Amino acid sequence: MRTPPDEQPVTPALSALVDLQRDAAKPRSATELDRGLATVRARVAADRSRRPILVRGVVLGLAMGLVALAAPRLWRAVRAPAATVAVQRIDGGALLDGGYLAQSGSGGVEVTFNEGTHFKLAAGTRGRLRELRRDGAALSIENGAASFQVTPDPSRRWSVEAGPFLITVKGTVFDVTWDPATERFDLTLRRGRVQVSGPVVGGGITLNAGQHLAVRLPLAETIITETANEQSAGPDDKPAGEAAPPPVNPGASTPGRVPAAKRPGPRAAAEPAAPSTPTAKQPDARGWQAWLAAGQWDRILRDAERAGIPATLEQASSEDLFALADVARYRHRAELARSALLAQRRRFPSSPRALDAIFLLGRVAEVGDGAARATALYDEYLARAPYGPYAGEALGRKMILSNEHGQPTQARTIARQYLLRFPSGSYAAAARALTREP
Repeated sequence: MRTPPDEQPVTPALSALVDLQRDAAKPRSATELDRGLATVRARVAADRSRRPILVRGVVLGLAMGLVALAAPRLWRAVRAPAATVAVQRIDGGALLDGGYLAQSGSGGVEVTFNEGTHFKLAAGTRGRLRELRRDGAALSIENGAASFQVTPDPSRRWSVEAGPFLITVKGTVFDVTWDPATERFDLTLRRGRVQVSGPVVGGGITLNAGQHLAVRLPLAETIITETANEQSAGPDDKPAGEAAPPPVNPGASTPGRVPAAKRPGPRAAAEPAAPSTPTAKQPDARGWQAWLAAGQWDRILRDAERAGIPATLEQASSEDLFALADVARYRHRAELARSALLAQRRRFPSSPRALDAIFLLGRVAEVGDGAARATALYDEYLARAPYGPYAGEALGRKMILSNEHGQPTQARTIARQYLLRFPSGSYAAAARALTREP
């Protein structure tokens, strides 16, 4: 017979288990509870005290890292400012009033600045120092050739005007030529980068080391070719992170010819709003020369037409009249060009521009008035300015017109005169060809 469950014998092991359960179920005393709560609070407080120290350490470490990264830039910002740019030495000439450089010999004139930049005008070149600033200078080439070596420094501002073209530089080595007679601009970049803006090239062309830019205004043509550069572009020649522009004619072995009509010009939206009330010609403080240099030909024409062509011809400055005449010729508006040049001669008869206007009137006459009128104007220019900047061009045009209009004997005579005076001139090849004829 089985023993009922409540009558099962109690073993020592079972008795021990019952006692352990009974002890675990006893409620804790107030003292024990206070001791446990104090322990919990102490652990929480210790955890909170360690957390700010950790956060402060992380923040301090990040701050020290940022300071280390920014230290070079901070040093450049707080270091002593660079010395003001000044002319240190002029060799082969002297600086005259108005910034013009007069040559004293046959080797050209060289100007050296205190921070290392220097430029040299070739013999016979007419140039001047237009503006000397604390952080650079603005130079101008009115006729001839010059070479430049600009010390690399991102804080400096250097610019060179060559006729109607503006060259913006930082640190570069380049040669530039401007011939007002043939209206040809040439720039060979040997080191660094430059940007050229002006007629035909519009808002600007960026050139890299080893490129040559030629602009022929009468043909509205821009040609960029690759040449052997003096030295590869260094880290100072291009801003960090800036990608180099694509080549002008990728994959081609021949020069890249870029017709002016296909080059993007300045955006119209960038032009300031026109004045609401038409007045006589009063352009902004920069003058039309600045607009001409930026290639904004139509802007000049609109400004003149808005003020009224008769009022403009009577009130514009000598330089603005000349700019208007240039733009009119580039846009094939012969009558407006003629009117501006005639106003130049009438209103400013003693200015050098008045003599230049005689030659340019001859160029305009070739288009509409005929060879006889053009030749008469070239003769007048040569008589009044036999050594003027357009003398070679006037003589060359006379030679070409004589040969084209059935006067070969007279053309050969002029060709011999031309070669005696301008053996390396732009018409020298044509003159030599004429002198070889029987």
